[in-house]
Amino acid sequence: MATKAIAASAALALGGGGLIWANFYASAHEENSANQTKSAGAQVATIQCPDVGQQLTDVPDGARQGVDKELANLDKQISEAYTRLASTRQAQAGDPGFVNNAILGPLKSKRTAAIDRIGINIRRVGGQAPDNLAQMAECKGMAADANTNDGQAGDGQNNDGQNQDGQDQNQDGGQNQDGGQDQGGDNGQDQGQGGNGGQAGNGPVADDFINIEDVQPNSRNLPNGLAANGDGGSTGTFTTNCGTNENENRNSDNVIVAPGVSNGAQHQHDYVGNQNNNAFASDEDLANGETTCQNQGDKSTYFWPVIRIQDGTQDIDQGQPGGGQDGNVGKIVEPAEAQLKFVGNRTSDVVAMPKALRIITGDAKSFTNGLNNANTSWSCTGFEDRQVTDKYPICPEGSSVVRTSNFQSCWDGQNIDSANHRTHVDFVEADGSCSNGFKAIPQLQVRLVYDVQAPQINNGQVQNAFAVDSFPEQLHKPITDHNDFINFFDDNVMNEMVQCINNGEDCQ
Repeated sequence: MATKAIAASAALALGGGGLIWANFYASAHEENSANQTKSAGAQVATIQCPDVGQQLTDVPDGARQGVDKELANLDKQISEAYTRLASTRQAQAGDPGFVNNAILGPLKSKRTAAIDRIGINIRRVGGQAPDNLAQMAECKGMAADANTNDGQAGDGQNNDGQNQDGQDQNQDGGQNQDGGQDQGGDNGQDQGQGGNGGQAGNGPVADDFINIEDVQPNSRNLPNGLAANGDGGSTGTFTTNCGTNENENRNSDNVIVAPGVSNGAQHQHDYVGNQNNNAFASDEDLANGETTCQNQGDKSTYFWPVIRIQDGTQDIDQGQPGGGQDGNVGKIVEPAEAQLKFVGNRTSDVVAMPKALRIITGDAKSFTNGLNNANTSWSCTGFEDRQVTDKYPICPEGSSVVRTSNFQSCWDGQNIDSANHRTHVDFVEADGSCSNGFKAIPQLQVRLVYDVQAPQINNGQVQNAFAVDSFPEQLHKPITDHNDFINFFDDNVMNEMVQCINNGEDCQ
């Protein structure tokens, strides 16, 4: 399979300037598919599959290792199918049944087997798998003019439950892709650097960018920095300085989502704080790890997908898993600033986070999953009253790109993780309180600043694009940005943080 992946990636890179579209013909037996009324010749940008992991809210501890490995296997299967989709356009043009027969059909068979193994793992230890798992094996082609998750994204809707400490996730623009892109790349000489499909042919596209000066101020109800916790409740702050990953500590693992699986993320992460973070790190390894934080009592790990500049330069992983083999190309850019701040709750005191608490904010698969777990904020220095979610900002001269992630700040009081890595923590309600008996904990806010040259949009094509790393089939969309945290503060330092925040002080 590795040989196939390399070959497919090479074909993808040689595809030229445009995103490599595929013809998709919905079969008559498909049900509940956004594509079933598409006419023959409808263009497919990517492959959309149900997210099995988000349905697994109650997996026994004894089954989690096996389940996590099968979930990572499902991700790999989708990526391989997407790569085949992107590298077989000639075959698709000559055979209207090619996508169904050669890509989606085999993918369904592979997913069925992996989902069956998930059920076996759960039942083996006395658990009960969800009844609908078998129905999640079938995937569909996502057309070039289709909105995310059957129109759920980019249509201006406000998603219930996504008001995150005041963060209104109302989208400012569509997820539609430009179906009229220059296909280019007849001889592969351009390498896609000036094309509408990004340097590797799978994004970003020109429509993924917006001039920040064209965004209306205060168009999203976002908090700004220190005021995020409001005037009441616990109003203090605690800042930890852990650097900007000067050590270039990166890998394409994810110890939270895919423990024990190398390249489980299929994209590179920057790590600050704990230096032992990889897929095979145990809690003991992390507790005993070195840290880049100035306060040596903070051995927590903070990690996020890297940003790359797609100007024709490459990084050392251009032929490696997580890099070029997974469609992530270009020069990795280190943040110029990485600000890590914990704030309080608008209605109550906060309690200490438990050791080894894991929190993921945002969704790496939100382009195909929809917005239920999306949590992205893109802006520019000097313009941070203007935030966008499904666009990368084009900043004026002298202004830098800003990524902001405000984490969940309510905890169930018992668990350091959950089977789907979501349900043990939650965002506050509209009034700032925690619901369902959850307890308020310090809210982590991560603000990353990047000094990157502004991309140029010429005749519908983007030049010198920047983008976050992503799963290949997510097309490097800005809505897929996400951020991860594992708490390994020393108990004494955590207690100092809580006291500082509850007393309304600003500490570090």
